[in-house]
Amino acid sequence: MADSFPKTSSPTAAEASSASQTSRPPLPPSGASLRRSPSPASNTMRLPSPRRLSLSSSPTTRPRLAPLSPTRPATGAPKLAGVIFDVDGTLTLPQPWMFSAMRRAAAVPDSLDILTHIGTLPAPAAAAAMAAVQDIETQAMAEARTQPGLHVLLKHLQQRGVRMGILTRNCDGPVQVLLEREALARGVFEPVVTRAFVPTKPRPEGIWHICETWGVGVENVVMVGDSMDDMAAGRAAGAVTVLVRNERNKELGEGSRWADVVVGRLDELVDVLEAGVEEVVREVDGGEGAEEVQEAVKEEAEAVLRN
Repeated sequence: MADSFPKTSSPTAAEASSASQTSRPPLPPSGASLRRSPSPASNTMRLPSPRRLSLSSSPTTRPRLAPLSPTRPATGAPKLAGVIFDVDGTLTLPQPWMFSAMRRAAAVPDSLDILTHIGTLPAPAAAAAMAAVQDIETQAMAEARTQPGLHVLLKHLQQRGVRMGILTRNCDGPVQVLLEREALARGVFEPVVTRAFVPTKPRPEGIWHICETWGVGVENVVMVGDSMDDMAAGRAAGAVTVLVRNERNKELGEGSRWADVVVGRLDELVDVLEAGVEEVVREVDGGEGAEEVQEAVKEEAEAVLRN
């Protein structure tokens, strides 16, 4: 479902059984930065305390993705092969009213994840609640406005031969409504991975699945989103993370602890990717080296999945 929900790790049994996408978590693709699958996520996400991973007062950067522009000097960094997009708040402007409406329709308390709560209901009640949620999703997607700069970015990525995919907690129908309305349904995004694929974000398996489908390493991929789900999934998978900033998610971009890149509108990514992505050099308490820093990044992302 939409990524502003409190977080969950799976859809309802009824939806999973009817899914057209595979529900078997794939192995990470060759070259993936994180080799092991993290512990299962709990129902509520929390920002972990930065006990090990930190940024210096004057952080430095290093190449993370090579420039797309052929006129830029080579950096030796991995070449961008694909960009994975979230939907709500990423391809579209945020619609926070949608979540309140879903909670009212499905009688879900504010403290509980919507999908998780529905999954605990008896079958008839769960089916009715899920139908109500999907109706609201469909309405929201029909009314959604796309992010500024979306079509400029997509056209540029196509011209550069960069693959594009979608990874979302929405169900398939409303996503297709949006894509068809915006004339994006014919091969622009492939694959489109919805909540029918389990486990959902913040687990990294959806990103690995898309990388496996494309036949590329996760180090060559960018995850673009607006939520902790997106940033944690990208971090745990080993992808570059891009946060689309809004009024509700500013803390995720502060200090570059979760996002390698923060943008206010999507077409800002054109210049960023043309120039190549520089990641902030993170430090670990005790002054360990680069390998320990990378391990701390993995551990911090995995801690989010456990908390």
